[in-house]
Amino acid sequence: MAGSFTAVREVFEETVVRSEFKSLLSIRQQHNLPGAFGMSDMYIICRLSPLTYDINFCTQECLRCEWLELTKTSSTTPITSRLARLLFHGLNQGFDKIDLAMEELPAVYSGRFYQLHHRVLPQHLNTRPEDRTCLA
Repeated sequence: MAGSFTAVREVFEETVVRSEFKSLLSIRQQHNLPGAFGMSDMYIICRLSPLTYDINFCTQECLRCEWLELTKTSSTTPITSRLARLLFHGLNQGFDKIDLAMEELPAVYSGRFYQLHHRVLPQHLNTRPEDRTCLA
């Protein structure tokens, strides 16, 4: 859950909006960007649900911050436009159609766990083969 806490914390630190993590939506990855010092760039997009709505943004981090109704916005970046369509699809068809599911699994280190984000598996594939009962 560390990633989800990070997203919630960052939104709060930069806007004072309290939110709840819902899901991981997508990951953008880029390589060899000018000015990136040879480093790759990963942009992780989470779906959060606001618990408060008043914005008091950090002027050192943001030039402008406001709630935006994407259906009334004509000029956005390609990523914002794509994510808006993805979110509307989730709103209309159910977020289970767009969310990446998160499953907490045991790590190789005793007592440690990690989160694996993936598309939802059919029920019959959710268990390991050795955990399934054989009906012969």
